[in-house]
Amino acid sequence: MIRPARLHDIKAVHRLIADRAEKGHILPRAMTELYSQVRAFKVWVENSSEEIAGCGALEIVWEDLAEIRSLAVKTDHEGRGIGSALVEALLEDAREMGVKRVFLLTYRPRFFQRLGFDHLEKSQLPHKIWADCIRCTKFPECDELALVRVP
Repeated sequence: MIRPARLHDIKAVHRLIADRAEKGHILPRAMTELYSQVRAFKVWVENSSEEIAGCGALEIVWEDLAEIRSLAVKTDHEGRGIGSALVEALLEDAREMGVKRVFLLTYRPRFFQRLGFDHLEKSQLPHKIWADCIRCTKFPECDELALVRVP
């Protein structure tokens, strides 16, 4: 089941993101950042246990641009469609808000290309670069690929 994240979910979301970041799949996020952006997150919750098996966030970047961030699925839950379902839920949020383009930065482009995302030059994302990327430890040598989709 996918639902909006709640404050009491953030510690589990942080652990999930940290686990995936340790494996080199995504970049880490600070707990304080997650609390301040809780409204941007959706989580996949196992009905029986309330265990969070996946998460992802849609962050508005500009009037017509949003970013999917921190998409993560527990290793033992991979291959069950959780990541795809979270992406589709985030794209639906983007459609409802009138966002014209949704982009992401990723180390795993094939997954997102299967969901209809296309390659994008990072130079087309000046708002992202000067708002977030400039604070990243990998800037300016970013090794993530940029992809974009119309929701």
